[in-house]
Amino acid sequence: MARVLLVAAGGAVGSAVRYLVALAAVAWLGPTFPWGTLAVNLVGSFLIGLVQQLAVEALVLGEDTRLFLTTGVMGGLTTYSAFSYETVRLFETGAAWQGWLNVIVTTAACLGLCLLGLTTGRVLLALR
Repeated sequence: MARVLLVAAGGAVGSAVRYLVALAAVAWLGPTFPWGTLAVNLVGSFLIGLVQQLAVEALVLGEDTRLFLTTGVMGGLTTYSAFSYETVRLFETGAAWQGWLNVIVTTAACLGLCLLGLTTGRVLLALR
């Protein structure tokens, strides 16, 4: 249960940071492109790689710290960091076809399902 609370606390931190970055990006760069989302995805992808390397490979960070930072903070900050890390690991371990499959299926399926969700919402709203 303690680890669940660590992940939840990290998620709260990451979500709050994502919100603040989005506000700052709109204020500084305008609303015409999702600069805040791009920024947190890029930073999160770098940070999850760094944290995983320090925790899993070098054993510099403990498991609780890794969970707090990766699953919690990075999970709240970005949804792209875990995808990035897992895909890179597939390529690094010689599973290139699985890496490409993950890139293609995740991208196509997520975009398609987002469109489906939007369409479903529009249909449901039109029925009321």
